[in-house]
Amino acid sequence: MADRGFFTVPVLVLLLAAGFVCGYSLTRTGLVWLVPLVVALALLCVRARLGSNASSLNACVLVLGDIGRSPRMQYHSLSLSKHGYSVTLVGFLGTKPHRVVLDNEKIKIVPISDVQGLTVGPTIFRYVAKVILQSLQLFYVLQKIDLPSYVLMQNPPGLPSIAVTWAVCVVRGSKFIIDWHNYGYTIMGLTHGENHPIVQIAKWYEKFFGRFSNHNLCVTNAMKEDLQKNWSIKATTLYDKPPSIFKEAVLDDQHRLYVKLAKDHSLFRREPVGDPTEERTAFTELDQSTRTARHITHRPALLLSSTSWTEDEDFSILLKALEDYEQFINNGATLPSLVCVITGRGPLKEYYKTQINKMHFKHVQICTPWLEAEDYPVLLGSADLGVCLHKSSSGLDLPMKVVDMFGCCLPVCAIHFKCLHELVKHEVNGLIFKDSQELAEQLKTLLADFPSTHSKLSTFRRNLRESRQLRWDESWDQTILPLLTADA
Repeated sequence: MADRGFFTVPVLVLLLAAGFVCGYSLTRTGLVWLVPLVVALALLCVRARLGSNASSLNACVLVLGDIGRSPRMQYHSLSLSKHGYSVTLVGFLGTKPHRVVLDNEKIKIVPISDVQGLTVGPTIFRYVAKVILQSLQLFYVLQKIDLPSYVLMQNPPGLPSIAVTWAVCVVRGSKFIIDWHNYGYTIMGLTHGENHPIVQIAKWYEKFFGRFSNHNLCVTNAMKEDLQKNWSIKATTLYDKPPSIFKEAVLDDQHRLYVKLAKDHSLFRREPVGDPTEERTAFTELDQSTRTARHITHRPALLLSSTSWTEDEDFSILLKALEDYEQFINNGATLPSLVCVITGRGPLKEYYKTQINKMHFKHVQICTPWLEAEDYPVLLGSADLGVCLHKSSSGLDLPMKVVDMFGCCLPVCAIHFKCLHELVKHEVNGLIFKDSQELAEQLKTLLADFPSTHSKLSTFRRNLRESRQLRWDESWDQTILPLLTADA
Protein backbone atom coordinates (compact mmCIF):
# COMPACT_ATOMS: atom_id res chain seq x y z
CA MET A 1 0.00 0.00 0.00
CA ALA A 2 2.79 2.43 0.88
CA ASP A 3 4.57 1.78 -2.43
CA ARG A 4 1.42 2.53 -4.37
CA GLY A 5 0.93 5.84 -2.51
CA PHE A 6 4.49 6.98 -3.23
CA PHE A 7 4.11 5.97 -6.89
CA THR A 8 0.96 8.01 -7.50
CA VAL A 9 1.67 11.14 -5.47
CA PRO A 10 4.35 12.67 -7.73
CA VAL A 11 2.31 12.01 -10.88
CA LEU A 12 -0.91 13.44 -9.49
CA VAL A 13 0.69 16.43 -7.81
CA LEU A 14 2.56 17.45 -10.96
CA LEU A 15 -0.61 17.25 -13.00
CA LEU A 16 -2.78 19.22 -10.59
CA ALA A 17 -0.06 21.75 -9.79
CA ALA A 18 0.29 22.46 -13.49
CA GLY A 19 -3.45 22.81 -13.74
CA PHE A 20 -3.67 25.34 -10.92
CA VAL A 21 -0.72 27.39 -12.18
CA CYS A 22 -2.07 27.51 -15.71
CA GLY A 23 -5.74 27.80 -14.84
CA TYR A 24 -5.96 31.56 -14.53
CA SER A 25 -4.21 32.30 -17.82
CA LEU A 26 -6.19 29.64 -19.64
CA THR A 27 -9.50 31.18 -18.54
CA ARG A 28 -8.61 34.12 -20.76
CA THR A 29 -7.98 31.90 -23.80
CA GLY A 30 -11.09 29.76 -23.52
CA LEU A 31 -9.00 26.59 -23.11
CA VAL A 32 -9.51 26.14 -19.39
CA TRP A 33 -11.42 22.93 -19.97
CA LEU A 34 -8.21 21.26 -21.17
CA VAL A 35 -6.70 21.27 -17.68
CA PRO A 36 -9.27 19.13 -15.83
CA LEU A 37 -9.71 16.97 -18.94
CA VAL A 38 -6.01 16.09 -19.07
CA VAL A 39 -5.95 15.54 -15.31
CA ALA A 40 -9.04 13.33 -15.40
CA LEU A 41 -7.70 11.18 -18.25
CA ALA A 42 -4.35 10.77 -16.55
CA LEU A 43 -5.98 9.78 -13.28
CA LEU A 44 -8.19 7.22 -14.96
CA CYS A 45 -5.12 5.72 -16.59
CA VAL A 46 -3.32 5.55 -13.26
CA ARG A 47 -6.32 3.93 -11.62
CA ALA A 48 -6.66 1.38 -14.40
CA ARG A 49 -2.99 0.55 -14.03
CA LEU A 50 -3.07 0.21 -10.25
CA GLY A 51 -6.55 -1.02 -9.43
CA SER A 52 -8.08 -0.85 -5.95
CA ASN A 53 -10.83 -2.28 -3.78
CA ALA A 54 -12.03 -0.07 -0.95
CA SER A 55 -12.96 -1.63 2.36
CA SER A 56 -16.65 -1.32 3.13
CA LEU A 57 -15.85 -0.79 6.81
CA ASN A 58 -13.55 2.23 6.47
CA ALA A 59 -14.47 5.88 6.00
CA CYS A 60 -12.53 9.12 5.94
CA VAL A 61 -13.96 12.44 7.18
CA LEU A 62 -11.95 15.40 5.91
CA VAL A 63 -11.99 19.07 6.87
CA LEU A 64 -9.30 21.51 5.70
CA GLY A 65 -9.74 23.37 8.97
CA ASP A 66 -9.72 23.03 12.75
CA ILE A 67 -11.37 19.74 13.73
CA GLY A 68 -12.33 21.10 17.16
CA ARG A 69 -14.23 23.95 15.53
CA SER A 70 -15.95 21.69 13.00
CA PRO A 71 -18.72 20.10 15.09
CA ARG A 72 -20.73 18.80 12.14
CA MET A 73 -17.75 16.78 10.89
CA GLN A 74 -17.20 15.41 14.39
CA TYR A 75 -20.86 14.37 14.45
CA HIS A 76 -20.49 12.66 11.04
CA SER A 77 -17.53 10.72 12.43
CA LEU A 78 -19.49 9.59 15.47
CA SER A 79 -22.49 8.55 13.36
CA LEU A 80 -20.32 6.55 10.98
CA SER A 81 -18.58 4.83 13.91
CA LYS A 82 -21.94 3.89 15.45
CA HIS A 83 -22.79 2.06 12.23
CA GLY A 84 -19.63 -0.03 12.19
CA TYR A 85 -17.22 2.16 10.25
CA SER A 86 -13.62 2.68 11.28
CA VAL A 87 -13.24 6.43 10.74
CA THR A 88 -10.13 8.41 9.89
CA LEU A 89 -10.80 12.05 10.81
CA VAL A 90 -8.38 14.34 8.95
CA GLY A 91 -7.92 18.03 9.74
CA PHE A 92 -6.03 20.67 11.71
CA LEU A 93 -5.43 20.06 15.40
CA GLY A 94 -5.96 23.56 16.73
CA THR A 95 -8.85 23.27 19.18
CA LYS A 96 -9.41 20.06 21.16
CA PRO A 97 -12.21 17.95 19.68
CA HIS A 98 -15.04 16.80 21.91
CA ARG A 99 -14.20 14.15 24.46
CA VAL A 100 -16.59 11.58 22.95
CA VAL A 101 -14.63 11.83 19.69
CA LEU A 102 -11.25 11.52 21.40
CA ASP A 103 -12.43 8.53 23.43
CA ASN A 104 -14.01 6.67 20.51
CA GLU A 105 -11.85 3.67 19.60
CA LYS A 106 -13.25 3.56 16.07
CA ILE A 107 -12.19 7.15 15.28
CA LYS A 108 -8.55 7.84 14.45
CA ILE A 109 -7.51 11.48 14.12
CA VAL A 110 -4.83 12.17 11.50
CA PRO A 111 -3.56 15.75 11.76
CA ILE A 112 -2.54 17.91 8.82
CA SER A 113 -0.75 21.26 8.97
CA ASP A 114 -2.26 24.64 8.19
CA VAL A 115 0.04 25.52 5.29
CA GLN A 116 0.82 29.25 5.18
CA GLY A 117 2.55 29.45 1.79
CA LEU A 118 4.59 32.45 0.68
CA THR A 119 4.47 35.76 2.54
CA VAL A 120 5.86 37.90 -0.28
CA GLY A 121 5.03 38.43 -3.93
CA PRO A 122 1.81 39.07 -5.87
CA THR A 123 -1.37 37.73 -4.28
CA ILE A 124 -2.15 35.32 -7.12
CA PHE A 125 1.26 33.64 -6.86
CA ARG A 126 1.01 33.37 -3.05
CA TYR A 127 -2.36 31.64 -3.46
CA VAL A 128 -0.95 29.28 -6.11
CA ALA A 129 2.03 28.40 -3.90
CA LYS A 130 -0.25 27.68 -0.93
CA VAL A 131 -2.56 25.55 -3.08
CA ILE A 132 0.35 23.47 -4.38
CA LEU A 133 1.78 22.89 -0.90
CA GLN A 134 -1.63 21.94 0.51
CA SER A 135 -2.20 19.64 -2.47
CA LEU A 136 1.07 17.84 -1.79
CA GLN A 137 0.17 17.38 1.85
CA LEU A 138 -3.38 16.19 1.17
CA PHE A 139 -2.28 13.74 -1.50
CA TYR A 140 0.28 12.24 0.80
CA VAL A 141 -2.09 11.91 3.78
CA LEU A 142 -5.08 10.60 1.81
CA GLN A 143 -2.91 8.03 0.04
CA LYS A 144 -1.41 6.76 3.30
CA ILE A 145 -4.59 6.28 5.36
CA ASP A 146 -6.49 2.98 5.46
CA LEU A 147 -8.33 2.52 2.17
CA PRO A 148 -11.81 4.06 2.70
CA SER A 149 -15.04 3.16 0.97
CA TYR A 150 -16.16 6.79 1.47
CA VAL A 151 -14.38 10.10 1.81
CA LEU A 152 -16.73 12.71 3.29
CA MET A 153 -15.33 16.21 2.83
CA GLN A 154 -16.48 19.54 4.26
CA ASN A 155 -16.82 22.48 1.89
CA PRO A 156 -15.76 25.23 2.44
CA PRO A 157 -12.85 25.34 2.44
CA GLY A 158 -12.75 23.52 -0.89
CA LEU A 159 -9.58 24.88 -2.48
CA PRO A 160 -7.64 22.66 -3.05
CA SER A 161 -9.41 19.86 -1.17
CA ILE A 162 -12.24 19.19 -3.65
CA ALA A 163 -9.97 18.43 -6.64
CA VAL A 164 -7.37 16.63 -4.53
CA THR A 165 -9.93 14.47 -2.73
CA TRP A 166 -11.72 13.63 -5.97
CA ALA A 167 -8.39 12.66 -7.56
CA VAL A 168 -7.46 10.37 -4.68
CA CYS A 169 -10.93 8.81 -4.69
CA VAL A 170 -10.57 8.07 -8.42
CA VAL A 171 -7.18 6.45 -7.86
CA ARG A 172 -8.17 4.47 -4.77
CA GLY A 173 -11.71 3.54 -5.81
CA SER A 174 -13.44 5.36 -2.95
CA LYS A 175 -16.78 7.15 -3.19
CA PHE A 176 -16.57 10.92 -2.76
CA ILE A 177 -19.15 12.85 -0.70
CA ILE A 178 -19.14 16.65 -0.35
CA ASP A 179 -20.95 18.23 2.60
CA TRP A 180 -21.77 21.76 1.41
CA HIS A 181 -21.91 24.10 4.43
CA ASN A 182 -21.64 27.21 2.24
CA TYR A 183 -19.79 28.38 -0.85
CA GLY A 184 -16.10 29.10 -0.37
CA TYR A 185 -16.01 31.76 -3.06
CA THR A 186 -18.68 33.86 -1.31
CA ILE A 187 -16.62 33.83 1.90
CA MET A 188 -13.54 34.92 -0.08
CA GLY A 189 -15.69 37.66 -1.61
CA LEU A 190 -16.20 39.24 1.82
CA THR A 191 -12.48 40.07 1.86
CA HIS A 192 -11.60 40.57 -1.81
CA GLY A 193 -14.90 41.59 -3.41
CA GLU A 194 -17.02 39.30 -5.58
CA ASN A 195 -15.40 40.45 -8.86
CA HIS A 196 -11.80 39.81 -7.79
CA PRO A 197 -10.00 37.35 -10.13
CA ILE A 198 -9.19 35.00 -7.24
CA VAL A 199 -12.85 34.89 -6.23
CA GLN A 200 -13.92 34.19 -9.81
CA ILE A 201 -11.37 31.37 -10.10
CA ALA A 202 -12.60 29.91 -6.79
CA LYS A 203 -16.20 30.04 -8.05
CA TRP A 204 -15.32 28.25 -11.29
CA TYR A 205 -13.29 25.70 -9.32
CA GLU A 206 -16.09 24.85 -6.87
CA LYS A 207 -18.67 24.63 -9.63
CA PHE A 208 -16.55 22.44 -11.92
CA PHE A 209 -15.03 19.98 -9.46
CA GLY A 210 -18.12 19.88 -7.25
CA ARG A 211 -19.88 17.94 -10.01
CA PHE A 212 -17.48 15.01 -9.73
CA SER A 213 -18.66 13.85 -6.31
CA ASN A 214 -20.75 10.69 -5.91
CA HIS A 215 -23.06 12.26 -3.34
CA ASN A 216 -23.66 15.78 -2.06
CA LEU A 217 -25.09 16.92 1.25
CA CYS A 218 -26.13 20.47 2.14
CA VAL A 219 -27.46 22.33 5.16
CA THR A 220 -30.63 24.00 3.80
CA ASN A 221 -33.29 23.42 1.16
CA ALA A 222 -32.36 26.84 -0.25
CA MET A 223 -28.82 25.61 -0.90
CA LYS A 224 -30.14 22.36 -2.34
CA GLU A 225 -32.20 24.33 -4.86
CA ASP A 226 -29.32 26.67 -5.67
CA LEU A 227 -26.89 23.80 -6.28
CA GLN A 228 -29.36 22.14 -8.62
CA LYS A 229 -30.43 25.28 -10.48
CA ASN A 230 -27.09 27.01 -10.97
CA TRP A 231 -24.50 24.21 -10.82
CA SER A 232 -26.52 21.11 -11.82
CA ILE A 233 -25.47 19.40 -8.59
CA LYS A 234 -28.05 17.16 -6.93
CA ALA A 235 -27.81 17.30 -3.13
CA THR A 236 -29.57 15.89 -0.09
CA THR A 237 -30.50 18.30 2.70
CA LEU A 238 -29.16 17.27 6.09
CA TYR A 239 -30.12 19.99 8.52
CA ASP A 240 -27.79 20.65 11.41
CA LYS A 241 -29.34 19.09 14.50
CA PRO A 242 -28.10 19.21 18.07
CA PRO A 243 -26.67 16.05 19.60
CA SER A 244 -28.01 14.88 22.95
CA ILE A 245 -25.32 16.77 24.92
CA PHE A 246 -27.17 20.03 24.16
CA LYS A 247 -29.99 20.25 26.69
CA GLU A 248 -31.24 22.47 29.50
CA ALA A 249 -28.74 22.39 32.36
CA VAL A 250 -29.96 21.51 35.85
CA LEU A 251 -29.19 24.09 38.53
CA ASP A 252 -26.43 22.05 40.15
CA ASP A 253 -24.58 21.84 36.82
CA GLN A 254 -25.12 25.54 36.24
CA HIS A 255 -23.70 26.36 39.65
CA ARG A 256 -20.60 24.20 39.13
CA LEU A 257 -19.90 25.92 35.82
CA TYR A 258 -20.39 29.41 37.28
CA VAL A 259 -17.97 28.57 40.11
CA LYS A 260 -15.43 27.37 37.54
CA LEU A 261 -15.81 30.47 35.35
CA ALA A 262 -15.64 32.78 38.38
CA LYS A 263 -11.99 31.82 38.85
CA ASP A 264 -11.07 33.76 35.69
CA HIS A 265 -14.01 36.09 35.13
CA SER A 266 -15.12 38.42 37.91
CA LEU A 267 -18.60 39.00 36.51
CA PHE A 268 -19.52 35.46 37.60
CA ARG A 269 -18.52 36.17 41.21
CA ARG A 270 -20.58 37.40 44.16
CA GLU A 271 -19.23 37.79 47.66
CA PRO A 272 -20.75 35.60 50.41
CA VAL A 273 -23.38 37.22 52.62
CA GLY A 274 -23.03 36.42 56.34
CA ASP A 275 -21.30 33.05 56.43
CA PRO A 276 -17.91 33.47 54.64
CA THR A 277 -17.96 29.80 53.65
CA GLU A 278 -21.20 30.25 51.72
CA GLU A 279 -20.74 29.39 48.08
CA ARG A 280 -22.34 32.03 45.84
CA THR A 281 -22.00 33.13 42.25
CA ALA A 282 -23.59 36.04 40.42
CA PHE A 283 -26.49 33.74 39.49
CA THR A 284 -26.69 30.92 42.04
CA GLU A 285 -25.99 29.93 45.61
CA LEU A 286 -25.57 26.62 47.36
CA ASP A 287 -28.18 25.76 49.97
CA GLN A 288 -26.08 24.75 52.99
CA SER A 289 -28.68 22.34 54.38
CA THR A 290 -29.49 20.42 51.20
CA ARG A 291 -26.21 21.08 49.31
CA THR A 292 -28.23 21.85 46.19
CA ALA A 293 -28.05 25.00 44.06
CA ARG A 294 -30.76 27.61 43.65
CA HIS A 295 -31.06 30.91 41.82
CA ILE A 296 -30.34 34.01 43.87
CA THR A 297 -32.93 36.75 44.17
CA HIS A 298 -32.60 39.61 41.68
CA ARG A 299 -30.05 37.76 39.62
CA PRO A 300 -28.88 39.30 36.33
CA ALA A 301 -30.06 37.90 32.99
CA LEU A 302 -27.48 35.82 31.14
CA LEU A 303 -27.19 36.72 27.46
CA LEU A 304 -25.07 34.41 25.32
CA SER A 305 -23.61 34.69 21.84
CA SER A 306 -20.98 32.50 20.15
CA THR A 307 -18.90 33.42 17.15
CA SER A 308 -15.87 32.67 15.00
CA TRP A 309 -15.10 36.43 14.98
CA THR A 310 -15.16 36.70 11.18
CA GLU A 311 -16.41 39.27 8.67
CA ASP A 312 -19.83 37.62 8.34
CA GLU A 313 -20.72 38.60 11.95
CA ASP A 314 -20.89 42.30 12.77
CA PHE A 315 -20.66 42.47 16.56
CA SER A 316 -20.90 46.26 16.54
CA ILE A 317 -24.65 45.61 16.19
CA LEU A 318 -24.77 43.82 19.55
CA LEU A 319 -22.51 46.36 21.26
CA LYS A 320 -24.71 49.24 20.08
CA ALA A 321 -27.83 47.38 21.26
CA LEU A 322 -26.24 46.90 24.69
CA GLU A 323 -25.54 50.65 24.85
CA ASP A 324 -29.22 51.27 24.14
CA TYR A 325 -30.21 48.70 26.79
CA GLU A 326 -28.05 50.50 29.35
CA GLN A 327 -29.76 53.75 28.40
CA PHE A 328 -33.21 52.20 28.84
CA ILE A 329 -32.32 51.44 32.47
CA ASN A 330 -30.79 54.87 33.01
CA ASN A 331 -34.05 56.38 31.73
CA GLY A 332 -36.08 54.48 34.35
CA ALA A 333 -37.06 51.22 32.64
CA THR A 334 -37.44 48.26 35.00
CA LEU A 335 -35.01 45.78 33.49
CA PRO A 336 -32.53 43.31 34.98
CA SER A 337 -28.80 43.84 34.87
CA LEU A 338 -27.27 41.95 32.01
CA VAL A 339 -24.26 39.64 31.82
CA CYS A 340 -23.27 39.13 28.18
CA VAL A 341 -20.95 36.21 27.38
CA ILE A 342 -19.48 35.99 23.87
CA THR A 343 -17.61 32.75 23.25
CA GLY A 344 -15.31 31.74 20.43
CA ARG A 345 -11.99 32.38 18.72
CA GLY A 346 -11.20 34.08 15.44
CA PRO A 347 -9.33 36.83 13.58
CA LEU A 348 -11.48 39.76 14.70
CA LYS A 349 -11.63 38.88 18.40
CA GLU A 350 -8.89 41.30 19.49
CA TYR A 351 -10.45 44.12 17.49
CA TYR A 352 -13.81 43.71 19.24
CA LYS A 353 -12.19 43.21 22.66
CA THR A 354 -10.58 46.62 22.19
CA GLN A 355 -13.99 48.12 21.42
CA ILE A 356 -15.53 46.41 24.46
CA ASN A 357 -12.78 47.71 26.77
CA LYS A 358 -13.64 51.26 25.72
CA MET A 359 -17.26 50.86 26.82
CA HIS A 360 -18.27 51.85 30.35
CA PHE A 361 -21.48 50.26 31.60
CA LYS A 362 -23.13 50.22 35.00
CA HIS A 363 -25.85 47.65 34.29
CA VAL A 364 -24.21 45.56 31.55
CA GLN A 365 -21.10 43.37 31.84
CA ILE A 366 -19.36 41.61 28.93
CA CYS A 367 -16.76 38.84 28.80
CA THR A 368 -15.28 36.83 25.92
CA PRO A 369 -14.09 33.47 27.30
CA TRP A 370 -12.96 30.40 25.41
CA LEU A 371 -14.82 27.35 26.69
CA GLU A 372 -13.85 23.70 26.72
CA ALA A 373 -16.04 21.55 24.48
CA GLU A 374 -17.68 19.96 27.53
CA ASP A 375 -18.51 23.33 29.15
CA TYR A 376 -20.09 25.00 26.13
CA PRO A 377 -23.34 22.96 26.13
CA VAL A 378 -23.75 23.58 29.88
CA LEU A 379 -23.41 27.34 29.41
CA LEU A 380 -25.97 27.28 26.60
CA GLY A 381 -28.27 25.24 28.82
CA SER A 382 -27.85 27.84 31.59
CA ALA A 383 -28.42 31.03 29.58
CA ASP A 384 -31.63 33.05 29.45
CA LEU A 385 -31.40 34.36 25.88
CA GLY A 386 -29.16 33.77 22.86
CA VAL A 387 -28.12 36.29 20.21
CA CYS A 388 -26.94 35.31 16.73
CA LEU A 389 -25.20 37.77 14.39
CA HIS A 390 -24.26 35.24 11.71
CA LYS A 391 -25.13 36.65 8.30
CA SER A 392 -24.46 34.05 5.63
CA SER A 393 -22.07 35.12 2.86
CA SER A 394 -24.22 33.19 0.38
CA GLY A 395 -27.55 33.58 2.17
CA LEU A 396 -27.92 29.81 1.90
CA ASP A 397 -26.52 28.32 5.12
CA LEU A 398 -27.81 28.36 8.68
CA PRO A 399 -25.95 29.14 11.92
CA MET A 400 -25.13 25.98 13.85
CA LYS A 401 -24.90 28.03 17.05
CA VAL A 402 -28.68 28.59 16.85
CA VAL A 403 -29.23 24.85 16.33
CA ASP A 404 -27.27 24.21 19.53
CA MET A 405 -29.18 26.92 21.38
CA PHE A 406 -32.49 25.41 20.35
CA GLY A 407 -31.24 22.01 21.52
CA CYS A 408 -30.89 23.63 24.95
CA CYS A 409 -34.38 25.19 24.63
CA LEU A 410 -32.72 28.62 24.58
CA PRO A 411 -34.76 31.31 22.74
CA VAL A 412 -32.82 33.38 20.21
CA CYS A 413 -32.71 36.84 18.70
CA ALA A 414 -31.11 36.38 15.26
CA ILE A 415 -30.17 38.81 12.52
CA HIS A 416 -32.17 38.44 9.32
CA PHE A 417 -30.92 36.86 6.10
CA LYS A 418 -32.54 35.06 3.20
CA CYS A 419 -33.14 31.50 4.42
CA LEU A 420 -33.13 32.03 8.20
CA HIS A 421 -36.85 31.18 8.29
CA GLU A 422 -35.91 27.51 7.78
CA LEU A 423 -34.64 27.56 11.39
CA VAL A 424 -35.87 30.57 13.37
CA LYS A 425 -39.64 31.05 13.49
CA HIS A 426 -40.32 34.68 14.37
CA GLU A 427 -42.53 35.05 17.47
CA VAL A 428 -42.47 31.26 18.00
CA ASN A 429 -38.97 30.20 19.10
CA GLY A 430 -37.34 33.60 18.94
CA LEU A 431 -37.23 36.95 17.19
CA ILE A 432 -35.56 38.16 14.00
CA PHE A 433 -34.02 41.65 13.82
CA LYS A 434 -32.44 43.77 11.10
CA ASP A 435 -30.34 46.32 13.01
CA SER A 436 -29.08 47.31 16.47
CA GLN A 437 -32.10 49.44 17.27
CA GLU A 438 -34.50 46.59 16.59
CA LEU A 439 -32.33 44.21 18.66
CA ALA A 440 -32.29 46.66 21.59
CA GLU A 441 -36.09 46.88 21.54
CA GLN A 442 -36.33 43.09 21.46
CA LEU A 443 -34.03 42.78 24.49
CA LYS A 444 -36.18 45.32 26.30
CA THR A 445 -39.40 43.44 25.46
CA LEU A 446 -38.13 39.96 26.29
CA LEU A 447 -36.47 40.91 29.59
CA ALA A 448 -39.13 43.32 30.88
CA ASP A 449 -40.69 40.72 33.21
CA PHE A 450 -37.52 38.72 33.90
CA PRO A 451 -37.48 36.11 35.38
CA SER A 452 -41.26 35.68 35.22
CA THR A 453 -42.56 32.37 33.90
CA HIS A 454 -45.40 34.23 32.16
CA SER A 455 -43.22 36.39 29.90
CA LYS A 456 -42.81 36.14 26.13
CA LEU A 457 -39.31 34.78 26.72
CA SER A 458 -40.74 31.94 28.81
CA THR A 459 -43.34 31.26 26.12
CA PHE A 460 -40.60 30.84 23.50
CA ARG A 461 -38.78 28.42 25.80
CA ARG A 462 -41.94 26.37 26.34
CA ASN A 463 -42.48 26.25 22.56
CA LEU A 464 -38.97 24.86 22.12
CA ARG A 465 -39.56 22.24 24.81
CA GLU A 466 -42.78 21.14 23.14
CA SER A 467 -41.42 21.11 19.57
CA ARG A 468 -39.83 17.67 19.99
CA GLN A 469 -36.86 18.51 17.79
CA LEU A 470 -35.03 15.71 16.00
CA ARG A 471 -31.55 15.08 17.34
CA TRP A 472 -28.51 14.57 15.14
CA ASP A 473 -28.47 10.76 15.42
CA GLU A 474 -32.12 10.45 14.38
CA SER A 475 -31.74 12.89 11.48
CA TRP A 476 -28.50 11.25 10.25
CA ASP A 477 -30.01 7.76 10.38
CA GLN A 478 -33.08 8.91 8.44
CA THR A 479 -31.18 10.92 5.80
CA ILE A 480 -27.63 9.62 5.31
CA LEU A 481 -27.82 5.95 6.24
CA PRO A 482 -30.14 5.13 3.28
CA LEU A 483 -27.59 6.71 0.89
CA LEU A 484 -24.82 4.47 2.22
CA THR A 485 -27.07 1.41 2.27
CA ALA A 486 -28.04 1.96 -1.35
CA ASP A 487 -24.35 1.94 -2.34
CA ALA A 488 -23.66 -1.32 -0.53
